[in-house]
Amino acid sequence: MTDSDILVIGGGAAGLMCAITAAGRGRNVLILEGSNRIGKKILMSGGGRCNFTNLYCEPDNFLSHNPHFCKSALSRYTQHDFIALVEKHGIPYHEKTAGQLFCDNSSKDIVAMLQRECDDANVRIETNCSIEKVEVDETFAVTTERSEFTATRLVIATGGLSIPKMGATGFGYGIARQFGLNVFDTRAGLVPFTFTGAVQEMATRLSGVSTGASVSTGGASFSEDILFTHRGLSGPAILQASSYWRPGEDIEIDLLPGSDANEILLAARASQPRSQLRTVLSSHLPRALVLELQDLFWADYAEVPLGEIGNDSLSDIAANLQRWRLKPAATEGYRTAEVTLGGVDTSELSSKTMEARKQPGLYFIGEVVDVTGHLGGFNFQWAWSSGHAAGMAV
Repeated sequence: MTDSDILVIGGGAAGLMCAITAAGRGRNVLILEGSNRIGKKILMSGGGRCNFTNLYCEPDNFLSHNPHFCKSALSRYTQHDFIALVEKHGIPYHEKTAGQLFCDNSSKDIVAMLQRECDDANVRIETNCSIEKVEVDETFAVTTERSEFTATRLVIATGGLSIPKMGATGFGYGIARQFGLNVFDTRAGLVPFTFTGAVQEMATRLSGVSTGASVSTGGASFSEDILFTHRGLSGPAILQASSYWRPGEDIEIDLLPGSDANEILLAARASQPRSQLRTVLSSHLPRALVLELQDLFWADYAEVPLGEIGNDSLSDIAANLQRWRLKPAATEGYRTAEVTLGGVDTSELSSKTMEARKQPGLYFIGEVVDVTGHLGGFNFQWAWSSGHAAGMAV
C-alpha cells in the first residue's frame, strides 16, 4: 500500500497541471496513468505541434449546460500564465489563425516541460496503471492490478471518450456516478460530418479540396476553411459547427462569406456577358467544386452565357451558393473527435476548487467535466485552468 496526500488519476494536461500546482504547495502527489506514458493526447495534438492555448481565450469560447461555471478557473489561471510557463522553459512558439499558439518545433516540448515541472516538484508518476476500483472510508483507496494506493484527496483527470485508440474510456463518468454525481449525456465534438447518397459521392470526388466558408447550425456560425473528405466534410469551420449540431438537423454553408454572391454575378454579367457561370465562379472557388455545384445549382444554365440569364435565376443561384443546406447523416464519432461534449454536471462541483459537493476530497477537472472549448487551444486552456484550480485547493 502506498500513501499520498493527493492521488491524481490521469496523466494528461489537466492532471499534470493539478499535480504540479499541488506539489508546488508542498503536497505529496502521485499520478496514476493508465497508458505507457504521460501526455499522449498532448503529443498528437495540433498536428504534432500542440495548439497549447489561445491569446483570446474568453468564457464565450466554451460550451456547457452552465456557461458561467468556467469563468472562475479561467480568470485565476489565464492563457498568459501558461504562456509565461512556456517562455520560462525557453520553448519557441508562434501564433497562427486567431490567436492560436503552437510550438515551433514539437508537442514533445510541452510534455517535456510538464515532466520537468513534475520532477522539480517531486511529483511521482506511475504509468501502465490499470485501476480496478475506487473506494472511500476516511481516505480514498484506489486498487490497481499492481498495488493499492491511498490518499486524503482524489482528483479525476481521465478525460472523455474522444480518440479511444489513445486510451480514452468512460472511467471518470463511472466514478462520478459511483459517488452520486449527475453526468450529462456525452457526444463527440470537434468532429467531421459524414453523409450518404449523392452528397457523399460528391464529397468523395472532391476529397482533398478545401475552401473558405461560413458554416451555421444550432444558432452558431463559424467562418474558416471547410475540407471535403471521402466520407463527407471536415476542416476548422465544420469541426467548430459539429459541437452545436444535433442529429437530424441541417447545416447551412455560405461558400462566399463576407461577399454578396448576387452582386458578384450581376457585376460579372455586366462586364463579361459572354462568360459562363463556371468561369466567373472559378475565380472565387476551387474549379472542381464549381463544376460539382454547377450540376446542383445551375445545370440548366451550364452552357448559357451570363448575359442571357435573368435576374431571378441569378438571384436563386446566388442564394444557393450562400445558403447551401445539407443534412449530415452523422459525425465520425469519438474515433476522430477532438473533444467530448457533456460529462460531469458542473452543478455538482465548486467552480472555485472543482471539488464534488457530495463527496469531500473528490475533484473533477479537464475534459471529464461538462465544459468544452472551441477549436483553437481553448480545451487545453480549460485543462490548465481547471487543473490549477484543483491544485490550489487540494
